[in-house]
Amino acid sequence: MTATPDDCLARNEWICGEYLSTRREILWDAVLQHLQITVVAVFLGLVTAVPLAVAARRWRWSAGPVLGVTTILYTIPSLAMFSLLLPVYGLSASLVVAGLVLYSLTLLVRNILAGLRAVPEETRQAARGMGYGPVRLLLTVELPLALPAAMAGLRIATVSAVSLVTIGAIVGYGGLGNLIYSGMNTYFKAQVLTASVLCVVIAIAADVLLLLVQRFATPWTRGTRATRQTRATRGTKGTRATKATRGANA
Repeated sequence: MTATPDDCLARNEWICGEYLSTRREILWDAVLQHLQITVVAVFLGLVTAVPLAVAARRWRWSAGPVLGVTTILYTIPSLAMFSLLLPVYGLSASLVVAGLVLYSLTLLVRNILAGLRAVPEETRQAARGMGYGPVRLLLTVELPLALPAAMAGLRIATVSAVSLVTIGAIVGYGGLGNLIYSGMNTYFKAQVLTASVLCVVIAIAADVLLLLVQRFATPWTRGTRATRQTRATRGTKGTRATKATRGANA
């Protein structure tokens, strides 16, 4: 009989601490590439989405074409998207970044536009009455008030980008996706599971970080929630007291 190997790598187990200790540098390099591609893509997507959303808000006729084009881009399969961008960027990290930027636009533009549209008109009129020009009005009034909706879209776009980066493994620039892809080809269980778990951890960490940034940047929303909860609690207590009084009178 053949003896069972003592090494979890030799046994090709899904959970293997030996893999973490022996492939630490490989995992670290993959994580760094994953983060770099994600951050660059989301940043460029945000820089592109803000002017598009502002234009769609200011010129209403442009909202339909802008939202339509970004939605169509989002529906293109990732393999087809990379194939279309390949003649322009070649087999490089820029190919993956460009694809992620295009995918993020529909999420970012829609949420930023929704936030801008939600700014009360009386607030704009008050700012104009105080002498605010279009640029100052946008930067100091409209965009800050649209920040909660914009941050919600940014969180979704970031989590989506973390997941979609793995598709870049087909061109050799997929971060942790490279390890998942090679692990699947060789049926290396520990590598596939470890890289997959790290992707989930990065996505959750990014979402929590952006949520904290949102709460720090929009302190007025916390006050609004607290006021609503207080009013709801008072209303519930008042209803109960009224019912109790009616019952006693009866």
